Amino acid sequence: MRERSLPASPNWYSSRCSDVSSGGLLGVGAKNVIYLIEFSAASCRVTGELAGHRDLVSGFSFCTDPEQSAVCVSASTDGSVCFWDSTKKTLIKRNAAHKNPVSAVHWSPADKNLVVSGDEKGVVVCHWFHTGDTASFFPEPRTIFCLTCSPHSWKSVAVGYKDGMIVLIDISKKGEVTQRLRGHDNEIHSLAWSPLIGEDALYTRAEDHEATNGVSAGEESGCYLASGSKDQTVRIWSTAKGKGVMTLKLPFLKRRGSAVDPGVKERIWLNVHWPKGRATQLVTSCFSGELVMWDLAKSGKQKWSLFGTSSEGQNHSRIVFNMSSVQLQDGQELLISTSMDREIKCWDLNSLSCCWTLPTLGGHVYTLTFSPVAVGCLALGVGDNMIRVWNTLGTQNQYDVKSFWQSIKSKVTALSWHPKKEGSLAFGTDDGKVGIYDVFSSKPPHISSSYHRKTVYTLAWGPPVPPLSFGAEGKQSYSLYSCAGEGVVLQHDPSRLSGEATDIDKLIRDTNNIQHKLSPHTDISWKPDGKVVAIGNEDGSIDVYQAPSLTLLCSIQQHHKIINALRWHHDHGSPPEHHCLLASGSSNAVVYVHNLHSIIENPPESPVMLTEPYRRLSGHTAKITSMAWSPHHSGRLVTASYDGTAQVWDVLEEAAVSNYRGHTGYLLCADWSPVDPDVIWTGGKDFTVQEWKVSEQEFTKPPKGKKLVRLQDRKASSKPKKSNTAPGCGGWMEPSVNGEALTEVNRVVTEQGLPAEDEEEEVRSTNSLESPAAFERKPPSAAKSKDKPDVLKKKKPRSMLPLSTSMDHRPKEELLQDCVTLASVRNSAAPPAGCVPGQGDYIHLGLFHDREALYRMFEAEEESHVEAGHYDSVVYLRLWSGDLQGALQLATERGELNDHLLSIAPMAGFEVWSRTVEAFVKQLCLQEQFLKAASHLLSINKVYEAVDLLRSNKLYREAIALVKARLPADEPLLKELYTCWAAVLEKDGHLSAAAKCYLAAGCSFDAAKVIGRKNDVPSLRTAADLARISGEEDLAQMLALRCAKDLAAAQDWVTAQEVLSSQSPLLAHRLHLCVAELLAATLADSDVFSPASSVSGHPWATLRSSDTIQDRARDIWKEEFHVCPNSAGDRSAKALLQKLQSVETPAWSSSMPLRQVLLYSSLHLTRSLLSWLLDDDEQLITELWHAAAWLRDAGHFGITAVFCRLLFPEGDVGVFSRKHSKTLQRSEAEASSLQALVCYHRLYECWWRDSAVQNGTGSCSEDELDDRAPPAGTLELEESVRPTSSRSKELDFEPSVLLSEPHAACQAAQRSVREIQERLAAMVLQHSQVLEGQLDCGDKQDSSLLSAAAVEQGSGEQETFLSLSSKMSRFQEELANIPDTIKMFPRPDVVECCLVLLHLSKSSSTSDVLRRQAKDLLRKYGTSPSVLKASRGFLT
Repeated sequence: MRERSLPASPNWYSSRCSDVSSGGLLGVGAKNVIYLIEFSAASCRVTGELAGHRDLVSGFSFCTDPEQSAVCVSASTDGSVCFWDSTKKTLIKRNAAHKNPVSAVHWSPADKNLVVSGDEKGVVVCHWFHTGDTASFFPEPRTIFCLTCSPHSWKSVAVGYKDGMIVLIDISKKGEVTQRLRGHDNEIHSLAWSPLIGEDALYTRAEDHEATNGVSAGEESGCYLASGSKDQTVRIWSTAKGKGVMTLKLPFLKRRGSAVDPGVKERIWLNVHWPKGRATQLVTSCFSGELVMWDLAKSGKQKWSLFGTSSEGQNHSRIVFNMSSVQLQDGQELLISTSMDREIKCWDLNSLSCCWTLPTLGGHVYTLTFSPVAVGCLALGVGDNMIRVWNTLGTQNQYDVKSFWQSIKSKVTALSWHPKKEGSLAFGTDDGKVGIYDVFSSKPPHISSSYHRKTVYTLAWGPPVPPLSFGAEGKQSYSLYSCAGEGVVLQHDPSRLSGEATDIDKLIRDTNNIQHKLSPHTDISWKPDGKVVAIGNEDGSIDVYQAPSLTLLCSIQQHHKIINALRWHHDHGSPPEHHCLLASGSSNAVVYVHNLHSIIENPPESPVMLTEPYRRLSGHTAKITSMAWSPHHSGRLVTASYDGTAQVWDVLEEAAVSNYRGHTGYLLCADWSPVDPDVIWTGGKDFTVQEWKVSEQEFTKPPKGKKLVRLQDRKASSKPKKSNTAPGCGGWMEPSVNGEALTEVNRVVTEQGLPAEDEEEEVRSTNSLESPAAFERKPPSAAKSKDKPDVLKKKKPRSMLPLSTSMDHRPKEELLQDCVTLASVRNSAAPPAGCVPGQGDYIHLGLFHDREALYRMFEAEEESHVEAGHYDSVVYLRLWSGDLQGALQLATERGELNDHLLSIAPMAGFEVWSRTVEAFVKQLCLQEQFLKAASHLLSINKVYEAVDLLRSNKLYREAIALVKARLPADEPLLKELYTCWAAVLEKDGHLSAAAKCYLAAGCSFDAAKVIGRKNDVPSLRTAADLARISGEEDLAQMLALRCAKDLAAAQDWVTAQEVLSSQSPLLAHRLHLCVAELLAATLADSDVFSPASSVSGHPWATLRSSDTIQDRARDIWKEEFHVCPNSAGDRSAKALLQKLQSVETPAWSSSMPLRQVLLYSSLHLTRSLLSWLLDDDEQLITELWHAAAWLRDAGHFGITAVFCRLLFPEGDVGVFSRKHSKTLQRSEAEASSLQALVCYHRLYECWWRDSAVQNGTGSCSEDELDDRAPPAGTLELEESVRPTSSRSKELDFEPSVLLSEPHAACQAAQRSVREIQERLAAMVLQHSQVLEGQLDCGDKQDSSLLSAAAVEQGSGEQETFLSLSSKMSRFQEELANIPDTIKMFPRPDVVECCLVLLHLSKSSSTSDVLRRQAKDLLRKYGTSPSVLKASRGFLT
């Protein structure tokens, strides 16, 4: 469910693309969707959409019958006509009677079952809704632009055509033409019938009332028809007489309203609407968006009244396409209009004033953000080259939207409000522009002089970094940072945008002494306090730098795809440890959250590499595009994804809270409302911005599996286009010239300059389609074809001297006279008067006289060829006359140079030849013959220019070959070419080829990183070897470690050790994998762990019967890895322990798989064994406790029990190794907690063994341990277990460590806090639902919570919210007073242990002191109903 939303802009240049129902519901066609809008005179609200067309909606109409007022019909350029139920928002049926794009549709007001549609080839189809039948007619072979059904007779339909013809047809007579109305000389845009039958209501000329053919006008039956045309006139027609009775010329009005973007080209569109019940009043649109009410019965020149004169800015600012009116139940008459200015307006027909305006969006919503200063001010960056600023808290106008278009001229892809300065909004565009708007001013924006080469992805305000922060006058407190598609982050000075922006990569390189190439940047996010900045990269890494010097603190190597979004947690109203949470989203659909608190508060001396997240949020099925932290909660995040949904997460719990699925395409942006913690705003591909509530969503998690939206879009965009094969019948739209259609009907819907995959859904097709096959209309050329094939004739070549040749085809007398004239010229000193050979009437004689005459003839022939456009002949004439330079100059100007002319160019000299070659190269480039052009540049020794030409056209292979063949080996250009080619190959996914380029360029670091990007085992291993060979030790170790971890996860232990063995500094990690393999093999032998089939293993990975796991690991280390207490250097235990201590382990989460849990547990076990070699008992105990705690927290009871037996087979933590005589002191809290865990599992073993004996099943086997794991919380023991033997057995351990009263008190307080929290949550939920009136909604999702709340209230009627809060405070105070050692090193549930111990006391020998202590603890802390029931037999 959504609250408010801005829909997509209604489609342009359609005669009827919107309509209103009698109940006050507006339907508008936008793209391929119909949006439904409820409205009244005071407000409007988008309630839903009808989606089902594959192509653009070209027509829409409601049924006017009261019984079917919810049924509507729509038509599309995909050729379909669909019937809808607007109440249920479902498709009733689809008709495909048309074979061509449908251009108009109308539901007959006179028949509730009749719908008439027409397509661009002139076919009219009648659809009968109740039967599903169709009938097709072909009244005229013309392109239909509009049609309308008569409101008085179901038989009459008026059809308007592209050429200005209007035809009235009778559909009861198979589409017979009853009248042809001629008068318009251009496109018919709109038709409207008079609401009153008869033709005697208008003021007309006297002659119009005269009888026709002997029949008086009073005897005629008919109805007036109004038409609007592109010829700028409105005509009123008498349908009975078939002639026009009135012509209205549009008034030229001064443009009113707000300023408009002059870059948007518009044409006249004249829409007419005849309101119901107003026989003498007609509403029409005007030149610039004005609406005019005509009084047809009024005489004189001034017949019209202008809408919106009550106040400035009420009118549309662009041409109006559709109008429709309705009379509401209260009697008020309203008119709805849609316009090119992307606004829907509602007008009062009585006062002619605007009631409300609904803005719409004409492009993808790329970004949206709330102002941190002006509360509720929402900025939208849209693909229609405009910024919208929406005051979402407006009381009088809920859609108070202001548009900004000046100096933008491209899609707005990034926005960012200034953190302190009110109204200052930075924007970035698709063409790389960065600017700052003052939204409270009418001034144009300030544009940065530094442009990006590609799309601006992100804008961020942050503290200035050098050089801006060093001694600049008027030092800025904030700089503007922009990140764009070329991978560069620029720092702009907001006070001097005309100055040069600085690339921060230089500062990063200088500060951190980086020599290798930095990965291209894709996102930037400053921490709110300005201390650090996070930069996301194309390779999936995230670098965190400390301001102002941009010192690298850490690098997060978690994502493996491009980073799309980075967001820091807000620093207000949340615990300090949450201020350093960094959320990141990439193209791999998983959101990671990292806690950088320790790194930021205590910066390391050298950069740290993080490979494990603090929290992992999985659920989306496509890439993440945007995210935002809730300013009202701690750890609440919303993410937007390409899977078409927005997801709200509880980050700390890794839990999905709510999922919104209201959009019809992928999402691009999301932000949290700054005033309502339950409201989120999202925008996306469907051209809409939607406001929705988190608590009202039906779904909790994203849909499973990938949505079919993108697949369907791809199928729709790849469907075959119909060929343009009907030359005799022009299509609805003709080909465009320079972006504008020749017929000026280019039906551009919204956005210009879109990517290829989006153009089809935003620009109407311009193909000219064939005539309908049903009518067998063939083009005229088909009738002229002959049965016999044409005889091929040799084409006669064009004459080079056409004028003189034509003179030889004159009459015989004139040809004879030419001979006399020529003889006189050649043999007499005085030629005949007026005779100049080669000129005028004697041009042909120039060929038979001297050279000067021939040149005169050539000049005349050249003029003739120029007029005819035969410039090649002019070139040859100049060449023959010896003007080679002139011939080449003319061919150059005309772009008609060829190989022949180039071959003779050296005859004119080197300079002319060189210029000609350069001109020919430009000509070849325009023809995309780049290799040939480069070869010609080599002919004039321009090697560098040839290389640059090849490189600029992405012919890197040929450019490199040319450089290596013609230039010195140390040429710097060669490295640049290799690097550029590598970047292109890397982007296209050819990673191996890119790595070879980097190697050839001497960039070994980049080569290794490129190969490792594929992230599979062979690639990682190859990358590690490459980095090691190249001397990049740190990178080699990191890649080898990643490869080894993947191999270990696949149980390929031998290969994992081989990978690490090539890197001697990774010996500590080899010891870790050794312990991990030994632990996995031992657990598998104990039947409590069933890993995937092991690929390979070592023969030493077995546990001898007499050894503990720590003794066996120590022996293996000594034998296989030569590590012992006496080892020195890099093999010393101290050095190895320091290596492993630098490896960070994340906090446990429920989504972590078991093999990863075992890997982290074995890491702590390896650290403990190294501490043993160092005789560091304190560190040894601590690491052992962490190793066991990992398994305990993960809930693997059986594995934890076997692990404790492997470490301490005697059940005593103090006896660590009898083989090496190692004992431990149990005085520390860690040792006591570890001892309690060991005793806890031994207690259960004794109980299960005793129960098995009593039930006659023998001893409990080890493989049943995991199946018999105790439930979470307190055990509810069955009273059926009764001892059958005397208490002769003694426990083989000391259970007193389990009965710790301080731990029992801590656990009781924690249980109480959890219970109170659950009751408070239930009370809050019930209270909120009572307020919203949803208690009886039958929501299955909340029924369980409501029942729980009812149980809680029934058990404690006197409890109130205040009393529960007081209890919560008391228990929290108790917890705060408990020593930290008790909370940091917990023990097993004391109440649970008391119950088990009392059960065992019936069959085993237990001291009275222990039993009494257990009973006392039960009485004091066992207050829950389940414990009271289980302890009833012991305490009574």
